[in-house]
Amino acid sequence: MDKIHTTIKLFAMLREGRFDITTGEFPIGTIVNGVIKRIGIPENEVILICVNNRHGRRDKKLVDGDTIALFPPVGGG
Repeated sequence: MDKIHTTIKLFAMLREGRFDITTGEFPIGTIVNGVIKRIGIPENEVILICVNNRHGRRDKKLVDGDTIALFPPVGGG
């Protein structure tokens, strides 16, 4: 297997003009930041990353079946 399959979930304003949830196929060795770039989200729009319901980092190497959740900055007060 030379590809991994990853589920990507977007929240709040990141969904605008994109999707809520999708799956993607990526080369083995892909990191979270590579997924963010591939789906066209500016890096500064993603503040919180979860991989498999745990806090994740941009440089986390993904494996087949991972789920990524991406969150924008939270506003309000």
